[in-house]
Amino acid sequence: MKSTLVRQDSDKLADVVVRGMQEKKAADIVVLNLKELKNAVADYFIICSASSDTQIEAIARSVEEEVEKLTGQNPWQTEGRMNREWVLLDYVDVVVHVFLRDRRQFYALEELWGDAEITHIAEEETPAVVK
Repeated sequence: MKSTLVRQDSDKLADVVVRGMQEKKAADIVVLNLKELKNAVADYFIICSASSDTQIEAIARSVEEEVEKLTGQNPWQTEGRMNREWVLLDYVDVVVHVFLRDRRQFYALEELWGDAEITHIAEEETPAVVK
């Protein structure tokens, strides 16, 4: 079990990530809460779709800028910027996935973590991951 402070930090980080996605009109934002799952690799997976490779890059940059501005954190690892079909930003406790729509359907991450608590973020909803 992780400490309460770490859990609160990952909750806040998840909210900031969602805001960064919304800034660039990400579609189908889904937050997978993995905290209660045994052997989960992170507290949250946050997934969204983009309609073009340009939008993928814009969303990823927006998330990075929001997180850096509000928390001072930079991703521990980034992947996929060269192929521009799926960008992953790894903040350790929060992992961000920005997909082209067809790639998201192909990989179906939501189905892989079917036991997770899943929150669908409405297009105009202000993020409130923490319940």
